Amino acid sequence: MKKTKMLKKNYEFKNVFSKGKYYSGKYIEAFVIEKKEYFKNLLGIAISVKIGKATKRNHIKRLIRENYKNLENSIKTGYIFVFLWKKKVDIKNANYINIKIDMEKIFEKVGAFKEKQQ
Repeated sequence: MKKTKMLKKNYEFKNVFSKGKYYSGKYIEAFVIEKKEYFKNLLGIAISVKIGKATKRNHIKRLIRENYKNLENSIKTGYIFVFLWKKKVDIKNANYINIKIDMEKIFEKVGAFKEKQQ
């Protein structure tokens, strides 16, 4: 994650939840704030305890981080992203492809992808 810092503090997450725009996919949800003055992106991942035990929650976090890392070079800088796993979706649907499709749809809705150079 070259251009990305992780959110770690509780007040950072609360700020994004209260001021950010909400975007939803089939499996994951995202809160996004656009800050033009930032030269890096900030990434936060919040998985509820109600989803499952620690190993399952960590597995979902790893999948989200890996997908973000692979899409990072095609995303503009100056965004704060917080991703959540939907509580009503079964944890068995947590795989690389499903999360990748959802993240691409969310980034498309946000307008975070860089324009393709021709």
